[in-house]
Amino acid sequence: MTEKLKDRIDISSSSASALGIDLPVERPVAKPDHSLTPPGATEPGGRWGPLRETTAKAVRRPLFVLTVLFIAFVGVSAFFPSWFSSYDPYRTAPVDRLLPPSTTHLFGTDEMGRDLWTRTLYGSTLTIEAALIALAIAVVAGLTLGVISGFFSGVTDSVIMRFVDVLLAIPGLLLALAIVTALGFGTVPVAIAVGIGIVPGFARTTRAEVLRVKTLPYVEAARAGGASWTRVLLRHILPNSWGPVAVLAVLDFGVAIISIAALSFLGFGAAPPEAEWGTLVSTGRNFLVTAPWVSLMPGLFIAVTVLSLNHISKTLQELER
Repeated sequence: MTEKLKDRIDISSSSASALGIDLPVERPVAKPDHSLTPPGATEPGGRWGPLRETTAKAVRRPLFVLTVLFIAFVGVSAFFPSWFSSYDPYRTAPVDRLLPPSTTHLFGTDEMGRDLWTRTLYGSTLTIEAALIALAIAVVAGLTLGVISGFFSGVTDSVIMRFVDVLLAIPGLLLALAIVTALGFGTVPVAIAVGIGIVPGFARTTRAEVLRVKTLPYVEAARAGGASWTRVLLRHILPNSWGPVAVLAVLDFGVAIISIAALSFLGFGAAPPEAEWGTLVSTGRNFLVTAPWVSLMPGLFIAVTVLSLNHISKTLQELER
């Protein structure tokens, strides 16, 4: 049937030509070229379309949803710990000294009879706040160095990257130890030291993304259309370079928690009786044989928090591809 129909169309066309009749010619429809437009501008739903699609994929992963809910719980409990415990984190009760985990005391009690679950929740306030300060320092400084280095290139790029390479050559925890020794003990000095230690990763990641996005066709088209470099940077380069940086921010948030807990474990954090995650683990090391839960339960809470952040970061990286 298809071949016969084609023959009839050919005969009709030749007959029309013989009679001097012009048949309408079907012209190919030009397809729009999306290479000159930013990602997301031509997709269904506009600029928010890819975000909705990524969210829909993430929701279909039960483990990802579970880890997000746990991190949300940690975040809420860090700022409102009294919502999840009725005990006083500093009230001692010698009668309840070193009680094992139970329904009354979820994490047991320490050597002074204080509820460990309550102290872990209140300790998350100091640790999470310090991690947020460290992450803010790393993001601001790292983004600034990475954008300047990748955007201007040349001598500026070489100078900044050599400085970043020097920071990368020093182990992060060792660098943080040197900085906190110079600044003094306490939660804020520890946060500043850890934040400076994770700046190089943000700087290199941001630089790589800026170099990639800067050469894309829609950036060149914006420049050809008369847009200034400032407008191109703010409207095109930075928004489209944020994906890998956001993934790294989630991952380094867990790194900051581990580093802050390690420095607190070594005695550089908040002074007793303040409850900080590293301090709780450090205090319980004297009872590892008789009451292992004093160190084990806060340590497990830290481990699950960091592993959850790592899983969220890994999932976001997979969804970005």
